[in-house]
Amino acid sequence: MAKKKIAVLTGGGDAPGLNAVIYTLTKTCILKYNYDVIGYKFGYRGLYTNDFMPLTLENTTGIMHKGGSILYSSNKDNLFDYKLMENGVAVRKDVSHVAVENLKKEGVDTLVVLGGDGTLTSARDFSRLGVNVIGVPKTIDNDLLATERTFGFDTAVNIVTEALGRLHTTAESHHRIIVVEVMGRNAGWIALHGGLAGSADIILLPEIPYTLDNIVQKIHERDNRGKLFTIIVVSEGAKELGGEVTVNRVVADSPDPIRLGGIANKLTYQLEQRLGEEHEVRPVVLGHTQRGGETSAFDRILSARYGSYAARLIHEEKFGMMVRLKGSEIGHVPLEEVIGAQKLVDPNGELVGVARDLGVSFGDKPVNRAK
Repeated sequence: MAKKKIAVLTGGGDAPGLNAVIYTLTKTCILKYNYDVIGYKFGYRGLYTNDFMPLTLENTTGIMHKGGSILYSSNKDNLFDYKLMENGVAVRKDVSHVAVENLKKEGVDTLVVLGGDGTLTSARDFSRLGVNVIGVPKTIDNDLLATERTFGFDTAVNIVTEALGRLHTTAESHHRIIVVEVMGRNAGWIALHGGLAGSADIILLPEIPYTLDNIVQKIHERDNRGKLFTIIVVSEGAKELGGEVTVNRVVADSPDPIRLGGIANKLTYQLEQRLGEEHEVRPVVLGHTQRGGETSAFDRILSARYGSYAARLIHEEKFGMMVRLKGSEIGHVPLEEVIGAQKLVDPNGELVGVARDLGVSFGDKPVNRAK
């Protein structure tokens, strides 16, 4: 039988753990199954331009701990609605057939796609065209419904937790209120986990609309107890009751054009107006620091499990599937079932309840003063 050739690409925003999946998938395919492996550069763009590199034991050694992707990434290249220039005019076309022909030309048996909802949507669409596809769930937002954990999330939470630890000391020294904006889009997982682990006093989530009155009341309650500083963690998708999300900018040529951001600055201004000279308020936007640096031990191990299981699915010819974590077990689910549904924080869930027990305010209720 002809030796199988496996291709892998990384699409969407970068996330810690991409290299760990590439490392494990490549080594398992080569050492256990005797497959050849190549990697397409810049996500689906590389699939369209046929820009790839061989993945070997040599060039994947030493990458497991590194953030980012040795294959690079792109979050703008949907080949089913791809931007092209024709006669000096920008047009959008379905060029997926070019990608399919490139896969055939290179003799690729299976395409492994590492990505979030948008990237995996295209993976599903290529599966419908007859391409053998395996998906691996990636996003620091942890908002994919079909898996309990996406790789990259734990590292992002660790970065937020460390930042809050550093901000506590300066906030307490100057009796300041510090508003820390974190990523997550419309899901508050990073804010909830990072805020709880980092001992935030107020956590604002997209799933729990807040009021400014409740935030101010919590600050005053802390003042009355002699805690003259407050740490507020706010998810970029959080919003006031009856209000709208804060949009940083619109990227017209992106599959996800609405870019959230700016809520920390907005909330800082509002609090300054309400508190006057009672407190200085400072915004901190962690931004892309949450994506960078070394991958956490948890994400390295999870990524290794995902990469190994993806190779197993290839060997067993179970295509059109996404690897997932359910409970403590790695398994798989059809790509058709994972697209278009977000996993959001349950406002009545256990972790929110734990935070409330600790006196954390979500800005949705007046302060409950225990008697």
